[in-house]
Amino acid sequence: MAPWPELENAQPNPGKYVEGTTSPQSTSPGKGKETNKNDTGAPVTKIELLPSYSTVALIDEPAEVADPWDLPELRDTGIKWSERDTKGKILCVFQGIGKFILLLGFLYFFVCSLDVLSSAFQLVGGKVAGQFFSNNSIMSNPVAGLVIGVLVTVLVQSSSTSSSIVVSMVASSLLTVRAAIPIIMGANIGTSITNTIVALMQAGDRNEFRRAFAGATVHDFFNWLSVLVLLPLEAATHYLEILTDLVVETFQFKNGEDAPALLKVITDPFTKLIIQLDKKVLNDIAMNAEAAKNKSLINIWCKTFTNVTQMNVTVPSPENCTSSSLCWSDGLNVWTTKNVTFRENIAKCQHIFVDSNLPDLAVGVILLLVSLLVLCGCLIMIVKLLGSVLRGQVAVVIKKTLNTDFPFPFAWVTGYLAILVGAGMTFIVQSSSVFTSAMTPLIGIGVITIERAYPLTLGSNIGTTTTAILAALASPGNTLRSSLQIALCHFFFNISGIVLWYPIPFTRLPIRLAKGLGTVSAEYRWFAVFYLFFFFFLTPLAVFGLSLAGWPVLVGVGVPIVFLILVVVVLNVLQSRCSRILPGKLQTWNFLPLWMHSLKPWDDLLSLLSGCCRNRCCLCCRLCCRTCCLLCGCPSCCRCSRCCQNLDQEPELPIKAPEAFDNVAMSQEAQDGPPQAQGEAPGTKSTSSSTAL
Repeated sequence: MAPWPELENAQPNPGKYVEGTTSPQSTSPGKGKETNKNDTGAPVTKIELLPSYSTVALIDEPAEVADPWDLPELRDTGIKWSERDTKGKILCVFQGIGKFILLLGFLYFFVCSLDVLSSAFQLVGGKVAGQFFSNNSIMSNPVAGLVIGVLVTVLVQSSSTSSSIVVSMVASSLLTVRAAIPIIMGANIGTSITNTIVALMQAGDRNEFRRAFAGATVHDFFNWLSVLVLLPLEAATHYLEILTDLVVETFQFKNGEDAPALLKVITDPFTKLIIQLDKKVLNDIAMNAEAAKNKSLINIWCKTFTNVTQMNVTVPSPENCTSSSLCWSDGLNVWTTKNVTFRENIAKCQHIFVDSNLPDLAVGVILLLVSLLVLCGCLIMIVKLLGSVLRGQVAVVIKKTLNTDFPFPFAWVTGYLAILVGAGMTFIVQSSSVFTSAMTPLIGIGVITIERAYPLTLGSNIGTTTTAILAALASPGNTLRSSLQIALCHFFFNISGIVLWYPIPFTRLPIRLAKGLGTVSAEYRWFAVFYLFFFFFLTPLAVFGLSLAGWPVLVGVGVPIVFLILVVVVLNVLQSRCSRILPGKLQTWNFLPLWMHSLKPWDDLLSLLSGCCRNRCCLCCRLCCRTCCLLCGCPSCCRCSRCCQNLDQEPELPIKAPEAFDNVAMSQEAQDGPPQAQGEAPGTKSTSSSTAL
């Protein structure tokens, strides 16, 4: 396309387009000109022609949009090592050692706060979680068992605790292995909430929060997708039950030693000074023990002495005697000899709540608030220290080591090696929640990519099941078989999920889904909290309530909802892949109201509700002022008119249309400015076409 004649050989003058500016050409005469003389001696001025401006260049060369998932460069902004003197080098070495010690200290308190957080959740909702298991009438429903596993693990913040309750119930014949498998699947989902909560602590920076939340929720999506495929398969074929039963029968396992508690040796001395719980109470509640329902979870006596002696006791009738030789009567009562157990308390536990008369709920709320505060503070300091340590060449080496694949023929081996590393690290720390929660801030600051965090998370799932297998091997003889079979069910469930969602690259849906959720949550950060409550609390509670009403109600309500979700998913895929085969109305969601296919109206509503707390109004009339502004509009003389003002608005420079654009429509478009690009990052400012020209 040829350039417009009006624009050819024209000198652009920004002063014509922005009011209030002066032309730079008027102050610099002769710039860009050369004066020569011709043959007659008359001076001739040569003007250097600028390149022509065409609208094609503006259309064909759009501004490049940075990929929000690219890792940031952790540049060293300090003084270089070669520029330091001897004193500066020594000081830098001591600063590095001090930062490393501080990093270990904050990491220690971070892990301890996770342990205390688990105890706090057990105090707040542990008895409720135990009562979920006591309802054996709905345990035969796989869907109900799944949501019970999710709810119990979320309430006690420990998949090990929920798994141990299931093992005790199976060993006591209160629950079959077939009914316990969906509960184990739910426990696998519920344990992923911990690192999602940790990711919320990085919501201050949008880019860090995008990466951290995506890295945390990749675990959630893997578990949910695995359950969506494997739970119907297990309900139809019972392959996990058959496979684990075959393994237990083939290999004659014997009682072994307990799993080495490597991390507990370091953290228990500190956490036991804060709180100690009696885990047997939850098992007794799950087994419908009436005495345990009114018993406190807080452990008071750590050392007790139990003595069994024979005593003569009265019984109602001779049938109640232990044996006929040990039964006699004195004319008034029937006597027999029985073993009576006496328990004597010797020493109290040494924690701060041992002598408090507070109920479990009050202690749980106190520990919950304190542990969340410590968790948030430690996480902030860990991120700051990592950001100051991982700079320059150190950052380059670490990022290359963690994120670089092997050479071409063996590039596929890298992911499987990462799975082994994740399994080994989880086996060392004895908790998948601790490993994934410690990895979340590294993902946020850009040290580990989402693609590398995914196999590490899968390995963490494997590592926590190997710990459960070793713990099952240390069980007593009466519970060895059941606990080992359940631990193997957990192991083969995670192996099946890895086979489904990892080996083939296009099947790695959790990565794409987690990135999509991270992008949405970075723009609307309240949606992350909504996601947490909806998928881990509201949905399991709703399904559990429908399960209590019976199978017909659950199927009648659930099937239409599942069908609607499937239709929406299929339409989304068709709209993005091949929209031409759809009718014109279904090629976009614009035929629906905006609030049904966009989060913008909901974000505006939340901003409106929370705006009265940010505007400059008196404390007693903020809500009334906001309502007044919406209904009738406040005049400028009104005292409350400041509520109606948007304090974030900035004055804009008026734009005049270029003289070359002698067209009313184009001038109006230049004044209004172009719409913001869809891929534009939040916080960036777009430039109008007239200004660019």
